[in-house]
Amino acid sequence: MKQKQRAVAGVRQYGGPAGGWGALKATAIAIRTQMDTLDAPPTLLRANQPDGFDCPGCAWPDKDHKSTFQFCENGAKAVSWEATSKRVTPAFLAENTVSSLLATSDYALENYGRLTHPLVYHRESDTFRPVAWDTAFARIGEVLRGLAPEQVEFYTSGRASNEAAFLYQLFARELGSNNFPDCSNMCHEPTSVGLPQSIGIGKGTVSLSDFDHTELIISIGHNPGTNHPRMMGTLHDAARRGVPIIVFNPLRERSLERFADPQDLLEMATYRSTPIASTYFQVKAGGDAAALKGIAKALLALDARQPVLDHEFIRDHTANFAPFVADISATQWDEIEQESGLAREELERVARAYAESSATIITYGMGITQHNTGTANVRLIADLLLLKGNIGKPGAGICPLRGHSNVQGNRTVGISEKPSPAFLASIERVFGFTPPSRHGHDALQAMQAMIRGESKALLCLGGEFCRGAAGPPARFSGYGPARSQCACGHQTEPFPSAGGKRNLYPPLPGANGAG
Repeated sequence: MKQKQRAVAGVRQYGGPAGGWGALKATAIAIRTQMDTLDAPPTLLRANQPDGFDCPGCAWPDKDHKSTFQFCENGAKAVSWEATSKRVTPAFLAENTVSSLLATSDYALENYGRLTHPLVYHRESDTFRPVAWDTAFARIGEVLRGLAPEQVEFYTSGRASNEAAFLYQLFARELGSNNFPDCSNMCHEPTSVGLPQSIGIGKGTVSLSDFDHTELIISIGHNPGTNHPRMMGTLHDAARRGVPIIVFNPLRERSLERFADPQDLLEMATYRSTPIASTYFQVKAGGDAAALKGIAKALLALDARQPVLDHEFIRDHTANFAPFVADISATQWDEIEQESGLAREELERVARAYAESSATIITYGMGITQHNTGTANVRLIADLLLLKGNIGKPGAGICPLRGHSNVQGNRTVGISEKPSPAFLASIERVFGFTPPSRHGHDALQAMQAMIRGESKALLCLGGEFCRGAAGPPARFSGYGPARSQCACGHQTEPFPSAGGKRNLYPPLPGANGAG
């Protein structure tokens, strides 16, 4: 029996490659419907330029600036939504209850446009109402003065700039709180926890230049065409050079199958595209750890017949190799096949390709981290790279891919519920106050504290905690006991209907300066 496809607004069958003329058409439509005709070109031409602004669309970095056009379809859409000429006016808010907005899709909410005034939730009418800036600031100050520092949660997302995030954490710590639930808790926390245990640092070990020298790319648990589309230019170049790209993904994402680079004149003129994945394995959802163990098991078997591991590197730069081998040896192939959804022969083929490569990069995203085994998944990727010394040499390494353009930046400037003693000492030395040393709440702990009624206020900067957290029933119920909420953003989010007694929404300018 054929399963009926669910109708989704704006989604239809598409037979072309990712990118190409389809991307240009979608970009043109987004710009035409959101931005003023005269404002659009100069705004987009400043994206990812040295004298411009970083695109808010994804986390893929800039290599150089060979082109005037340093943005992709998703980036152009993100910029057009931030720089939109549409406005959410007080008249609109008076006509639409928060309950009705809560039932509206995120896409429709975004499409209403930008806020024009600070807003306060009016419970009797179930609407947002505009207030003066002085009134908004006074209310925020009144709430914070009436609470103990540990009763306040300070949420940030990757939409906050480094400068804003640094000042935000300084403000919270001078108040006396280390409660910093942030979007990193909900995406790459397993990377921040697992990689330091494996390699001593919670970040990737590759630069863009390494992709020019790699001999093999293994892509696991991420959809670059959707979540970091500017990466497609790098994968496109690698595929053109004949670099094998092995993909593990339950979803057959079109961009990983074939991609037409809009900046490649020949491809655009001939309507051609470039195959990206040399091999595509549709691993079972949640089966990544089993697949990684299968590759390691096959690799160890190859090494038993003829050395393929970097034994010198293992001896000089790793620890606990023997327990790792024992664990892999104890894992049976039938268990690996059942958990991964892949055949032994398929994983042995990957192991042979990995054994033949002298420089391998493994890229991964939230398909690896957003599991209850996320930290173990990350460590298995690091283990696989360490077996052949693929850490710390050109063309090789581990590449965790963030979803937002500034998730890592926020962490780097101090948005962490577990600050290091050295960081706190620096704050005290430079700014002249003693910050709290007790660890605060991460995203899960913050939600639990609100549900228990222990946390009384929530401040959100550049994002909306409720929609970012997992588990809709629990996340909305968590707002009920929170006495006050304040979200600094620029577009409509109907979170106050969840039950806070005082709710403020001060609008902020966008990343590109749009207000």
